[in-house]
Amino acid sequence: MLQRILVTAAVLLRLATGLDNGLALTPPMGWLTWQRFRCNTDCLNRPDTCISERLIKTMADLMVKEGYKDAGYEYIMIDDCWLAKNRTKLGKLQPDPDRFPSGIRALADYVHNLGLKFGIYEDFGTHTCAGYPGSEFYLQLDAMTFAEWEVDYVKFDGCYSDRRDFDAGYEAFGFFLNKTGRPMVYSCEWPFYQSVSGIKPNYTAIQQTCNLWRNHMDIQDTWDSVQSVIKYYGTDDGNFSSYAKPGAWNDPDMLTIGNFGLSYEESKVQMAMWAIWASPLIMSTDLRSISPEAKFLLQNKHLIAINQDPLGIQGKRIAFIKGTAIEVWSKPLSNPSGSFALAFVQLPNPGDPTLFSVRTGDVGLVSPNGYTISDGFTGEEEVTTKSPDDVLKLLVNPNGVILFVATPVQP
Repeated sequence: MLQRILVTAAVLLRLATGLDNGLALTPPMGWLTWQRFRCNTDCLNRPDTCISERLIKTMADLMVKEGYKDAGYEYIMIDDCWLAKNRTKLGKLQPDPDRFPSGIRALADYVHNLGLKFGIYEDFGTHTCAGYPGSEFYLQLDAMTFAEWEVDYVKFDGCYSDRRDFDAGYEAFGFFLNKTGRPMVYSCEWPFYQSVSGIKPNYTAIQQTCNLWRNHMDIQDTWDSVQSVIKYYGTDDGNFSSYAKPGAWNDPDMLTIGNFGLSYEESKVQMAMWAIWASPLIMSTDLRSISPEAKFLLQNKHLIAINQDPLGIQGKRIAFIKGTAIEVWSKPLSNPSGSFALAFVQLPNPGDPTLFSVRTGDVGLVSPNGYTISDGFTGEEEVTTKSPDDVLKLLVNPNGVILFVATPVQP
């Protein structure tokens, strides 16, 4: 196959250090079209929500005006369905001319002038998932095109492709992105498609190639979907959590907070867990109509600080509370050394809040000098410190979470 010859040749030219582009040293934060706006291309009947330059400009303006940029969200990204149905005569990608009349470079300029960064979507296969032109046989040309358009972030999907080509193909596209000389965050769907095809992902190669990667099903705007992600990350098949580090992140998919499917308690769970996992924080909601409660969570400086901790360690499930279905998750933090974020999550709904007790030392807080405890959502500190032999008495809501930060007391 020509494609295999192409990608194999490119892989032979790869730098020994892999992607190594110096980007995404903390989990990327931004906004993406897909979850909220899907593939709505009907700008005649639904002009305010169709995938278009108008929508992107509107959301970019709001990211600045409503404080999301100041909170750390810097990327605004188009997912599938931005493309015209065919490439140009020279083989280059082109946007739909009716929905993106100014072109992608002009749209990227608009985003950059707001102090934000611009991201785009493509697919390794012959077509995107929605049936638009894919990058098969065009990897180098498409990378060069994105650089010409001054793209800052590329999400690379895996529909309509041979999963056996992924190891070489995703590496090849990463090489071509690097070769352009323009820094572009590289978001891969590589391990997810291989896993569902029965192929064991090579996380060492993935970590060396991609800045972030999806390894589970697409998230939906439902509590069942959020729960499925939490269970998957709890199982941690292949110990994929250990491959997360600054510049390389496991991606559990978009934040659905602010849409239709999650209650406030469930939204708190999603934001808390994405913070514990050091996950990319990629919103996908309508910023024109978001509720104050959802905005509070998405812009919460305490949650964002946990997520963006420079150690870049992905938190893990460490225990279940005996006699309950409550999970305990722990994430080491950098400042000061020995700090932890701890989450107690109630996934099932027993119909009533659950009161439980746990010994401090049994959830990893073993410093003999004890810990100060602060609320992960508000930053409010408890009056007394907790020693390893103390007992925490907590009340967690159904489909809810308690999140706190434990900081060791200095001798």
